[in-house]
Amino acid sequence: MASNDLMVGLEIGTSKICVVVGESRTDGTTKILGVGQAPSRGVRKGEIVDFETAMQCVAEAVADAEQKSDLMIKSVYVGVGGAHIQSFNNRGSVLLPDDRDEIDEQDVEDAKISAREVSIPAQNAFLHCIIQHYHVDGQDGVLNPLGMLGQKLEADYHIIHGVRTRIQNTIRCVKELPLEVEDVVFTALASAQVVLSQQQKNLGALVIDMGGGTTDYILYVDGAVKQSGAIGIGGDHITNDISMGLRIPMARAEKLKTDEGSVTLGNCLPGETVVLKDDSGFAGKEIERETLNTIIHLRVRETFELLKKQLDEENFINYIGEGIFITGGCSLLPGIDHLAEDIFEIPARVAHAQTMSGLTSAFQNPQFATAIGLIKYAQAVQVERPQRRGLSRLISKFLPGIR
Repeated sequence: MASNDLMVGLEIGTSKICVVVGESRTDGTTKILGVGQAPSRGVRKGEIVDFETAMQCVAEAVADAEQKSDLMIKSVYVGVGGAHIQSFNNRGSVLLPDDRDEIDEQDVEDAKISAREVSIPAQNAFLHCIIQHYHVDGQDGVLNPLGMLGQKLEADYHIIHGVRTRIQNTIRCVKELPLEVEDVVFTALASAQVVLSQQQKNLGALVIDMGGGTTDYILYVDGAVKQSGAIGIGGDHITNDISMGLRIPMARAEKLKTDEGSVTLGNCLPGETVVLKDDSGFAGKEIERETLNTIIHLRVRETFELLKKQLDEENFINYIGEGIFITGGCSLLPGIDHLAEDIFEIPARVAHAQTMSGLTSAFQNPQFATAIGLIKYAQAVQVERPQRRGLSRLISKFLPGIR
């Protein structure tokens, strides 16, 4: 197969490093060839806090993916997240000169530049500038203005930005391996590529990606991204609550959460317990199941309520006809969709990657949605623009002075 048919998605998560190798098919579908994983260390709330340790973990996950797929990985699309990610909507406009009335590619690019001419924090960098809608001489609903006649082109964009140095650290971590970074992508945007169909985006949908350290989100209305961001709470916070509340080691708390935990309250028999067997350095313990579920419920409720508060700053959540799609590791907690429905008062479901072939266990696991989504993003990008040297286009954006 041609090398440009191969794409690799890399997610450096708080709980795990995930590397997915995919092959782009001529019919537009993607086949998963291999999935590599490694426990994540040196990462907190989706951001690198110990560079050397994180780099070691990424190297392990890449080696695992290479072994599983029997291919050598040379370049990757990297997911970035964290509570530092912010977004806003803005309109850019451009007036055509008097001697010309046909809109060309430069006009479209100038409108995009105009939309980005806003003040963001000095330490931040633009991550994505996603088109929402075009307007030509006041005409709404223009899908592609190229070749149209008009005097004024306006373009609405959803703009995502984050702290430059935090994004740089992720890129450097990968580059040191050494691997080329084809692009950096906001994790929720990546997940949405495989969790949502185009029709669901058109009808309006909210994707909530609940990972180990953060909860990322992205909201679509009329096929366009309207809101996105992240909250610095994830599955590790639930584990920590269980560890503190029940006075058990973190490793035991994590296993208890994933094996026995639920978000739903009131479903247990009176006095029903979970027995933790004794182990080296741990005397064993009997836990009331309802107590465990209450701890989980309260933390997930808090996360959803914080997210709802952010979303309510705009009015877009009232226009999501397809409802809420929950993905990421925390989505595996039983009852999480029902709690989301209670808080947002909108239908919610747990979702995983769609329209994939190959390793069924990979694309049916919501934990891999982001890494697989990075491949789908890469596939779309390669169709839209000619092949260019990977890291070179990131240099001016994030890594000045690096070659």
